[in-house]
Amino acid sequence: MGMASEFKEFALKGSVMDLAVGVIIGAAFAKIVDSLVGDIIMPLVSRVFGGLDFSNYFIPLAGQTATTLIEAKKAGAVLAYGNFITIAINFVILAFIIFIMIRQVNRLKKDTPVAPAAPREEVVLLREIRDGLRR
Repeated sequence: MGMASEFKEFALKGSVMDLAVGVIIGAAFAKIVDSLVGDIIMPLVSRVFGGLDFSNYFIPLAGQTATTLIEAKKAGAVLAYGNFITIAINFVILAFIIFIMIRQVNRLKKDTPVAPAAPREEVVLLREIRDGLRR
């Protein structure tokens, strides 16, 4: 089997395609969560804490006197801990949403009864032979 045909067989397996779909949906879902955190949750958190804007919290490492993170980054290195706080909150929200989704899927799996599979023909024949020998 040539390398091209092996690759084709690998790429067309169901698990590879499922993974590709999962990555694409995950990337789109991450954008939604980023927007949720950046556009809805962080402004509310900022409002609760007196109008603080976490995205502009930084420590200049090159002696900058800039007032915004973008200006400070242009002037040199900065420790942008406010941006880290935002991303950490984003991660916690995303992890919680994934936890809820997995919990619901597991709950649905438990509710669906699975019928036992019918035994293979060889097993049925062997059982008949066993039962015949016992008599």
